[in-house]
Amino acid sequence: MLEFIPVLGRNDIEQMVTDVAHRISSEYQNKELILIGILKGAFVFLSDLVRKLTIPFKIDFVCVSSYGFNTLSSGNISLNKEIDIDINNKNILIIEDIVDTGSTLSYLVKYLKSFNPGTIKVCTLLDKYECRKENVKIDYACHVVSEGFFVGYGLDYAEDYRYLPDLYKLKL
Repeated sequence: MLEFIPVLGRNDIEQMVTDVAHRISSEYQNKELILIGILKGAFVFLSDLVRKLTIPFKIDFVCVSSYGFNTLSSGNISLNKEIDIDINNKNILIIEDIVDTGSTLSYLVKYLKSFNPGTIKVCTLLDKYECRKENVKIDYACHVVSEGFFVGYGLDYAEDYRYLPDLYKLKL
């Protein structure tokens, strides 16, 4: 039987998203910005974030996976959807749901660098830095978490629980 341990409620999440949107809007004032959302987990966070930004932006998505139906990354990263927009010499902000080992993000940054962007920064809802295996820089982190597997607010376990409006630690 699965147990859900509350981590963040929807009001806490909303405040964090508002705060990070304000920081991003301030930093990218009068600069061209392209948001690259990582599907599927980041779509809820990204949709709330863009409604709070006060600057113009363009948006695209990639689909990268490494978990499958497990609670630990397989280490096998697959790019299931590439970018469609021209990012040459543009400011890129990757929007991620959670960064733990950093392997997927490292892979994605290398992929995006092949298109010669001007800058690449990272914004994540959850930063699980104590699990980091790759040296990746997180420029905007809404919340730091420790060990565990998290669901809700777009994050899933075997494609389930994305629909939960709050964030939970899953106890298996």
